[in-house]
Amino acid sequence: MMVKNQDYFKIESNNAIPSRGKILISEPFLRDSVFGRSVVLLIDHTKEGTMGLIMNKLLPMKLNEVVKEFKYLEDIPLYNGGPMGTDTLFYLHTLKDIEGALAIGNGLYLNGNFNDIKRYILQGNPIEGNIRFFLGYSGWQDGQLNQEIEENTWMIGKGDASSLMLDEIKGMWKKALGKLGGKYETWSHFPINPSLN
Repeated sequence: MMVKNQDYFKIESNNAIPSRGKILISEPFLRDSVFGRSVVLLIDHTKEGTMGLIMNKLLPMKLNEVVKEFKYLEDIPLYNGGPMGTDTLFYLHTLKDIEGALAIGNGLYLNGNFNDIKRYILQGNPIEGNIRFFLGYSGWQDGQLNQEIEENTWMIGKGDASSLMLDEIKGMWKKALGKLGGKYETWSHFPINPSLN
């Protein structure tokens, strides 16, 4: 006997409006090496387009390999911010006094004077929970992200500094989706490949 109600597996966006400081949470069955099971912090969402940073994808290299002054420090993780501008370093932080930093909201800032960041690190201040470094970013042309939301590729959640900067990256996607509650919380338990279940 066939089950008529397939709504349980019907992925639908939560239709929230994307804006700076919110997060995109990929739908559970998105088969994409970059964006599958990803959490993307929106840096900007305007008529010109959208920019974001993937928060939960580590790169196999460390920042110490890129910034020579950090060569002898403890390993500093480097994240894959997205497929665009992969030769550009971005840094997300909670340090409100960094000159020229862009306020994202919820206690988060992007970039700013890199010498201030280097000084902060070289003085032995804590990095974990305060600064994350990314190579590359995620970008969408005008209307592209809205179309992907309509196609149910993304759910929209609220990002806050403590969860985005401190949560374990392996559980970040599941936790972010679960916070939306209801059917979204149920989807967070779906296996990556349902046929292997």
